[in-house]
Amino acid sequence: MDDHEADGVGEGLIEEAALEAGRVLFAQESRFLAGAVDARGLPEYAPPEIAFAGRSNVGKSSLINALTGRKMLARTSNTPGRTREINFFDLGGRLIMVDMPGYGFAAAPKTAIKRWNALILAYLKGRPVLRRLCLLIDARHGLKPSDSEIMKMLDTAAVVYQIVLTKADKVPAAERQALVEGLQRDLLKHPAAMQQVLATSARTGEGIPEMRAALAALAGEAALG
Repeated sequence: MDDHEADGVGEGLIEEAALEAGRVLFAQESRFLAGAVDARGLPEYAPPEIAFAGRSNVGKSSLINALTGRKMLARTSNTPGRTREINFFDLGGRLIMVDMPGYGFAAAPKTAIKRWNALILAYLKGRPVLRRLCLLIDARHGLKPSDSEIMKMLDTAAVVYQIVLTKADKVPAAERQALVEGLQRDLLKHPAAMQQVLATSARTGEGIPEMRAALAALAGEAALG
C-alpha cells in the first residue's frame, strides 16, 4: 500500500469514526429542557449549545426530530409563525439543541415580530456557550432577503453559522448542486459563515448522519476544553 492509499484508508477510518460518534451522541436520551419567551426565561449556561434558525415553516422542528430519531420531541406545525419562543432540548447532558422562532413571516403582527427579534438578539449576544448556529434554508426556495438580513446580523455579532438546506429531496440533483455552489460563492462575503453547505432531508434521512457527526465534533471539543 503506497502513501496515497494509506491516506485514503486513514481518512475513511476518521470519517467512519466521526459518523459513529454522531450516531452514539444522538442515541442519547433527549428531552425538552425549557422554553423562553423573553431574555429572563433563558436557562442557565450548561453544555454547549447548537441553535437552529430559519424562515417560518423551513423545517427546524422536523430536522431536530430527525437528528434525535424522535417524532415528537420538537413540535411541528403547518402554520407559519406558530413557534413564538426559544425552545431548549437537552441531549444526554452533552449538547443543547435550541429551536429558535421562525422569521420572515409577513402576516405576523408587528408587535410579535418586534418581540421575537428582541428575544433572538438577546440570545445571540449573551450566550457564550453557543458553539454554532445552523441557518436552515428551504432547498426549494433558496436564499431570501430575510435570510440575508439574518446573515448580516450574525456577521456583526460574530456568531459562527452554517447553512443547512432542508427538504433537499424535493429538488432535482442538478438544481440542488447549482444552489449549493451559488451559496458557497455568497458565503465568501460573510466572515462568520462556514463555507460547507449541508443538504438534508428529514423525510428521507439524507445528510442526517453527516450533520450528527458535525455536531458531535462540537460536543467533543467542548468536553476537551
